Amino acid sequence: MKDLNWVPQSCTLPTTEQPLRVAEWDTLFSEHLVTVSRPETRRLRLDLTGVPDVERQVRDLADRESGCCSFFTFTTTRSEDLVGLDIEVDPAHVGVLDALADRTAAREQL
Repeated sequence: MKDLNWVPQSCTLPTTEQPLRVAEWDTLFSEHLVTVSRPETRRLRLDLTGVPDVERQVRDLADRESGCCSFFTFTTTRSEDLVGLDIEVDPAHVGVLDALADRTAAREQL
């Protein structure tokens, strides 16, 4: 988590808070991530376990992330067993989505 060079300048989250936010996402992924897919270049699809409170946790993180990184669009869906999270970016921020996809793929393999 030392290398956060992929965090774009357009992110308004204070630099000192960025590692904490990344850690929140990493914890969510390591504890609940089931599958990762990349249906489009600008969209990442995550499926997380649908255990109690995960949907609230996902929505809370997505809302806070949208507040500092307006280039993200988050869409959550709920099925009986899973919480789906689609993350989309504008063309200028595909590199950020690539970095996020790499982080989730690493967590998925744990």
